[in-house]
Amino acid sequence: MPRQPAARRTQKPEPSGQPRRIPSQQRGRQRFEKILSVAMELIEKHGSDGLKMSEIVERAELSFGALYQYFPDKTSIIRTLAERFNDQGRQCVEDELARVKDVAGLTPALCNVADAYYAFFRSEPVMRDIWHATHTDKLLQQVDAEDTEYHAQTLFSLMHALWPEHDERELLSISRLTMQLLAAAVRYAVSLDEEEGAAALTLYKRMLPADLGRLIKG
Repeated sequence: MPRQPAARRTQKPEPSGQPRRIPSQQRGRQRFEKILSVAMELIEKHGSDGLKMSEIVERAELSFGALYQYFPDKTSIIRTLAERFNDQGRQCVEDELARVKDVAGLTPALCNVADAYYAFFRSEPVMRDIWHATHTDKLLQQVDAEDTEYHAQTLFSLMHALWPEHDERELLSISRLTMQLLAAAVRYAVSLDEEEGAAALTLYKRMLPADLGRLIKG
């Protein structure tokens, strides 16, 4: 089924929090990955707020100069980890929505996306910590907003293919709200213990319209 592109929202320029450079040579790449691996271990143990560059240097057996060659601060490390996890999430959403061939398959696909995201965050304490940290970190909020918009655009492409005659602006608004609500439901469920979280997510899926087409046509 053909997908129609939509204009992406533009983000205002902010301090990037990006790594200084991503190495291409094997030795540099191994060092880069070692830093991220150690950072994940420390975040899992102390949380992202407790991440310290000095501990990364000690655990990774690097000099401060070697560390700063790749990452100017801990925010750039956390952002890199967040974007990697987001890439996995994007692939999950794209794969699930690509299976939808008709209107009837859309709501079940969204339920599957919610289940997959919930399982993902339950199994990844580091990403769970980073996701919660978006409440207080402007750079992580930007990363999160860009990720949610990416998912909204992916959903919009599918909805436009399912309802090609419908107003594009309304379809895009529905897509954005749908993905915002899905992310909020998963975020809330993950904040609970496992049993309560699973129950909350089940309730969210029951609240989804069985036929999104009725919402659009209405």
